[in-house]
Amino acid sequence: MASSASNLWVLLGLGIAGILIMTKKLKQAVKADFGAFIERLQLLPPPQPLPPKAPHPLTALSFAVSDVFDIEGYVTGFGNPDWSRTHEPATRTCTAVAALVDGGATCIGKTVVDDMALSISGESKHYGTPTNPASHARIPGGASSGAAVAVAANLVDFSLGIDTDGGVRMPAGYCGVLGFRPSHGTVSLSGVIPVSPTLDTAGWFAKDPSILRRVGHVLLQVPFAAQRNPRNIIIADDCFRLSKVPADRVTQVVVKSIEKLFGRQVLRHENLGDYISLKVPSLNAFNVKQCNGEGRTSRITLLANVMQILKRHEFRQNHNDWINSVKPTLDPATSTQIHEEVQLTDSEIEKGHSIRTELRSAINTLLKDDGILVIPTFVDPPPKLGAKEILSEDYLIRTSTLSSLASMSGCCQVAIPLGIQEKFPVSVSLIARHGGDRFLLDTLQTVHASFLEQSNVAANSKSSTNAMTPETSAEMAKEKGNQAFKDKQWQKAIGCYTEAIKLNGTNATYYSNRAAAYLELGSYLPAEADCTQAIDLDKKNVKAYLRRGTSREMLGYYKEAMEVARSVLRSLQDNAMEYNF
Repeated sequence: MASSASNLWVLLGLGIAGILIMTKKLKQAVKADFGAFIERLQLLPPPQPLPPKAPHPLTALSFAVSDVFDIEGYVTGFGNPDWSRTHEPATRTCTAVAALVDGGATCIGKTVVDDMALSISGESKHYGTPTNPASHARIPGGASSGAAVAVAANLVDFSLGIDTDGGVRMPAGYCGVLGFRPSHGTVSLSGVIPVSPTLDTAGWFAKDPSILRRVGHVLLQVPFAAQRNPRNIIIADDCFRLSKVPADRVTQVVVKSIEKLFGRQVLRHENLGDYISLKVPSLNAFNVKQCNGEGRTSRITLLANVMQILKRHEFRQNHNDWINSVKPTLDPATSTQIHEEVQLTDSEIEKGHSIRTELRSAINTLLKDDGILVIPTFVDPPPKLGAKEILSEDYLIRTSTLSSLASMSGCCQVAIPLGIQEKFPVSVSLIARHGGDRFLLDTLQTVHASFLEQSNVAANSKSSTNAMTPETSAEMAKEKGNQAFKDKQWQKAIGCYTEAIKLNGTNATYYSNRAAAYLELGSYLPAEADCTQAIDLDKKNVKAYLRRGTSREMLGYYKEAMEVARSVLRSLQDNAMEYNF
């Protein structure tokens, strides 16, 4: 009897201890910054130019950068402590970061990247895996995991990441934010640690499409051009069949939005694998046995295999000497890729270059005359943290299958979130021809609000119990207001922001945005009132302070003008009385 009681107490004690341990782990699991940052810093923009010159385009925006971008005085860590230990601080800030700071943005830190930026899972053995704000139990995606998480968690307005084989697009899709991969070679990589130079690009994340576009204008430095609507929008049916995310919902969102915005005549459907097979003959001639030891029927999957082989080959060319000399401690996913022997002949390397050239030509031809290609951002939902599948070659190939299209062709791509389905984010991607970056950013600005609206309609039609929340409706109204503001329809914008405020009166951004529209109309009193309300709700809303300053300055001018008018009137009255006398 006493023994049984003793055993019961032991079991009870173990149970309580287990609960305490799990509670402690859960508390530690989500850090205040979601584990996104590896180092905090501050790079301040230059002073604003004096009027009548326009303010800096990125004024009042904050950003973070993946730890592959050089910042003067800081060691660029490349996701590996041994790399940090064996390298000196950078002597100058990389071109891309310097351009953003000169453009008015403030850099507040460096974010976690996968070990040597080689994986696409987002897990980090060395610095801890950043927590995915959209789904805490799932991986954030990589290589630029911390940069995506920083935006998704509202820690910065935008962030900069490296995209080789999906390093920006994957985490954007997994974390439910916008992610842009520019055309290869259009954004300077000077001062960025290379992974695979013929595939590497500097991409960026944001939640707001207008911010994504403003960042693009600074980094791309493209000349001004009138905005154009797409003439052809091509849905890659076979790519959607590859995806485990229900294709009907995603394509329904796209089709209904496009029909509403541009008309049904611009829509086309294409079997992209067949098109690539016809237009990229060098891909068919590539040594298939090199590709994971098996021949694959899908041309797009074969393309992903070739991409991974070329990526590893170029990575070794850049970093093999350091790896052999230092013998660093590597993350298992990185170690598997580095130590897998793939010997390429000069002929095979040349075929790889031919594949890239032919694919770029094929995509450019497909998307001529302002065309857009629509594909899913990823084929599978983000795996759960610690899943064994993440370390497998099959996972790497399957996950990078769709991202290989833009990586290998050098074309630009944007990942667009479409909400949550079955507890994980859903995302669709738009691809434009090489050099069509501004056109793609403009198209995103046009379609984003409609995509969001149709996504909610699709979610509601699936289950009538999932009613749209006021917060979601408010966001949709805000997006409509942003579009109206962009189109200089000030009164319409005010109406949309007012609707958003009625639905969710605790969001400072809605008041600040309405104030901007009032300023355009010269309605300084309501603008000042809205800015004050925004500041009351969010003391860190820099835009509200700036707009309130403008409002009060203009109101001050009017008061001065009224005092002068009164003085002149009094003087005239006095003169008249004196004359009559």
